[in-house]
Amino acid sequence: MLDKPSFPYGAGFRSLTVEIAEPVALPVTGALPSWLKGALLRTGPSKFEVGARTYNHWFDGLAMLHRFAFAGGRVSYANRFLESKAFRAAAETGKISYAEFATDPCRTLFGRVAAIFDPKLTDNCCVNVSDYARDAVAFTETSMPMRFSSDTLKTLGVFAYRRALKGQVSTAHPHYDAKRACHYNYIVHFGMKSLYRLCRIGDDGKQRVVAKLPVERPAYMHSFGMSQDHLVLTEFPLVVNPIDLRLSGKPFIQNYRWEPERGLVFHIVEKDTGKLVRTAMADASFAFHHVNAFADGDRLAVDVIVYPDATIIDQLYLARLRSSAPITATGTLTRFHIPFASDAPVTRRTLADMPLELPRINYESCAGKPYRYVWGTGVQTKGDFLDSIVKIDTETGTVATWHAAGLYPGEPVFVPSPSAKTEDDGVLLSIVLDIGKDRSFLLVLEAASLKELARAEAPHAIPFHFHGNYFPNAPVAGLT
Repeated sequence: MLDKPSFPYGAGFRSLTVEIAEPVALPVTGALPSWLKGALLRTGPSKFEVGARTYNHWFDGLAMLHRFAFAGGRVSYANRFLESKAFRAAAETGKISYAEFATDPCRTLFGRVAAIFDPKLTDNCCVNVSDYARDAVAFTETSMPMRFSSDTLKTLGVFAYRRALKGQVSTAHPHYDAKRACHYNYIVHFGMKSLYRLCRIGDDGKQRVVAKLPVERPAYMHSFGMSQDHLVLTEFPLVVNPIDLRLSGKPFIQNYRWEPERGLVFHIVEKDTGKLVRTAMADASFAFHHVNAFADGDRLAVDVIVYPDATIIDQLYLARLRSSAPITATGTLTRFHIPFASDAPVTRRTLADMPLELPRINYESCAGKPYRYVWGTGVQTKGDFLDSIVKIDTETGTVATWHAAGLYPGEPVFVPSPSAKTEDDGVLLSIVLDIGKDRSFLLVLEAASLKELARAEAPHAIPFHFHGNYFPNAPVAGLT
């Protein structure tokens, strides 16, 4: 058990091994909107130890799926481990068997040599879930997303692309273009001649190349931007020599180097033609998450949660998170304006002077378009972990917050009202750790005002995790 006085939010980084395969009804305080019917599905690292060994980084823990289903003002809950090859190997051997973001297996000399020629890509999809090519799919940053049942959470195997493209690393944040009825993503192919491949994925599961961009030293990019007509690949100056990934013997992310003299590089690509419209430069910075992008006259607005450098990655090692050391786990909502003209400079401005991470928008209505509101998690107490929900008005810079002592909320997922007339008409769904009760609960807020509408208490503390989505058509058996 972690030391609570020095580490008050310890349950957020404590392994959860209990599975509840059959949904259980949760006690609800307050009232849920009558129109809320479907399921919030999430994935996240939930087992941080295998045998006597602990994973090194928050991003490394074995994935668990969580399902909150809604109907008739009631809520049910279930959770199951994602039974990836990485999970099954750990269960069978009692050892970490697959290389993760910042953790490598303990290997013999022969094993290290063998891994150079036949590296095992992890399928431990602990980052995000999406309705992807008509399947419920969990993602990590390799090119091996995993299918699962949105009803039972049963793992169904690696997503089988038709005409799969070559590459080892991708993002856990594919974008959906409703007009073109496809997802977009990018894949990095490491080799003697490395490539970024921007691609589209149809509902038939086929991957098609949109554009190929040669790169000598690929950058670490957790997400990318999308406007109505363009894709935005943002190269942060955290880069790797592909040879090091094979030969260094270090975990994946430890091979990357921060080289600020490279600056920040934006590649703007047309969706329909694959044409590279512009490559533009700005001063060095780092980000995990793009928020949105849209055409703004003769330029492209690209909104990103910006950090001055990549030291945020080091702050998220488990040893630090499980200590009393202060954490700076938030960036700043920043807008870059990138003119389409090839000689015009990139400009940037802060949209709100408020710490923010895990950003969400009204994606259904505003993805790739001008928008106004961003919701995310913030920090009210300096040095604390994510302890509040924040709403930012990008037009005025106005900020609203939801905060209560001893409560640590996760990503707020926006669900629009079926009769919505405004961008922020709907609710936010967030999983909150209550350190007083050593349990989590599902929080439902009115998105416009951040007024609390309801809570549904879970049977246990749910470890802090990253992303999820609302599935309006998910089965709600037992609640109707």
